Amino acid sequence: MPDLRQLARQHLEAARASEHGRSADRILHDGHLRQSVIALVAGTELSEHNSPQAGSIHVLEGGLRVTGLEPAEVPAGELVLLTHRRHAVTALADTVFLLTTVTGLEDEEAHGDPV
Repeated sequence: MPDLRQLARQHLEAARASEHGRSADRILHDGHLRQSVIALVAGTELSEHNSPQAGSIHVLEGGLRVTGLEPAEVPAGELVLLTHRRHAVTALADTVFLLTTVTGLEDEEAHGDPV
């Protein structure tokens, strides 16, 4: 299994060096489950996009603003379920997060109650 702390450092360095201010890599893919580490420099936005059938964001470092969430700001250490609507993500500081998604399920399977 990958070392998330090491990946966070590597991707944050790559995001800071990137003209687009971001770096990402899928680190786990098992059936319908996918996990990606994503780094964004402060102010970088992932413009509005569709939500996966089920997903969560775990902020490892920094902080995010996610449209459609209440509260909208997600600080380091927080784990939140994603909204099931279109949303955008903005880095409030240099940020690294773990995005977990589940795709390919029927709607009723994907939108169940959290555990």
